[in-house]
Amino acid sequence: MKYIPCIFILIIILSGCFSGGDYTPKPRGYFKIDFPEKKYQTYSGACNYTFDYPVYATVFPDSSQNAQPCWLDVNFQQFNGRIHLSYHPVTSKKEFNQLVEDARSFAFKHTVKATGIDEAHISYPERKVYGTYYLIKGNTASAVQFFLTDSTRNYLRGALYFHEEPRQDSIQPVLDFISKDIDVMIKSFRWKN
Repeated sequence: MKYIPCIFILIIILSGCFSGGDYTPKPRGYFKIDFPEKKYQTYSGACNYTFDYPVYATVFPDSSQNAQPCWLDVNFQQFNGRIHLSYHPVTSKKEFNQLVEDARSFAFKHTVKATGIDEAHISYPERKVYGTYYLIKGNTASAVQFFLTDSTRNYLRGALYFHEEPRQDSIQPVLDFISKDIDVMIKSFRWKN
């Protein structure tokens, strides 16, 4: 008789382990992001190029230690991201080839964490704007990189960075939104000389 309460408690505990229902954990939730309306303005500073960028972004000179003239950051403060633009005047064919190879190697450094890299060529011969666009998929530091050149005297490299831990599933909506801004930036890009 004194063992009946213990047996009863043991039966209740064991029945909870074999409920027969499937348990699935809730998926991770993310905050809702309110995207601003797409409107653009033109950057036309002292540098040798001009382009359109969104009104919800700010353009300012790069303040890093190794920054050179006409290196700019297009800052998306609301999304904690920026497009770093680095301009180089080209003085020789050898230097041009090295800059193009550097852009390719910077993009492909992400192959360790990338699940894929899509490459597209940019060509606007009427404006002498040519280049390559790299879309880097996966949990990488930079999801979009590109370079633009006139093939003779000017070269500009761009890279999009988020100041967050790279989690593709959480930044994908923002990446898609900013990628459209990068497309506008490239399509409106012009050399001044």
